[in-house]
Amino acid sequence: MKLSVLIPVYNEEATLEAIVKKVLAAPFELEVLLIDDCSKDSSREIMTRLAAEHSEITNIHLSTNLGKGGAIATGMEHFSGDVVLIQDADLEYDPADYPALLRPIQEGKADVVYGSRFLGGAYSRAHLFWHYVANRSLTLLSNIFTGLNLTDMETCYKVFTADIARRLNIQSRTFALEPEMTAKVARMGARVFEVPISYAGRDYSEGKKIGAKDGLIAIWAILRWSLFG
Repeated sequence: MKLSVLIPVYNEEATLEAIVKKVLAAPFELEVLLIDDCSKDSSREIMTRLAAEHSEITNIHLSTNLGKGGAIATGMEHFSGDVVLIQDADLEYDPADYPALLRPIQEGKADVVYGSRFLGGAYSRAHLFWHYVANRSLTLLSNIFTGLNLTDMETCYKVFTADIARRLNIQSRTFALEPEMTAKVARMGARVFEVPISYAGRDYSEGKKIGAKDGLIAIWAILRWSLFG
């Protein structure tokens, strides 16, 4: 089984090389797609060097800033693996969780797997209470409309079989892609599993990008993609 890992990159020079090395250590046949969303720091130079050193890496450079959703949508047009996994370029999520994330698909039980930060992984940083409240509230609202029983709709770690990934047709250009993908896999009738993952969340002083505005966008995305498709 070949695993395609999609990594959107926007000004991640501080963590990019470290996360890529962790991804490359995963015990799978790998394809790593680094999608540069017009970074203004040295991320592009780091990507170029990493691709020269590792044949598993393919770099995609966007000509305009499309946001996380646009970067993931672009990656979905270029992957070649049997399974697709979304990985952020920071160090909040640990690629050591890949075997657990892929197991339900390998066993033929799941079409989609979400990595939940709230099911009790090996470790989780205790911080940002209101961020936690917002995540749980958005997940609840999403569940009401999709009929799923997720604990963490907003998680970065989403894994799809190639067939499901190609059918997603992502339209969102912001963090609204999380509720969009969730509404679409629910509408497909895909078999969705959750597994616990570790989480080392960043503070805003450490580079965390998502904020209150993104929460409002997510609410609108839940309503849009659940009610109007």
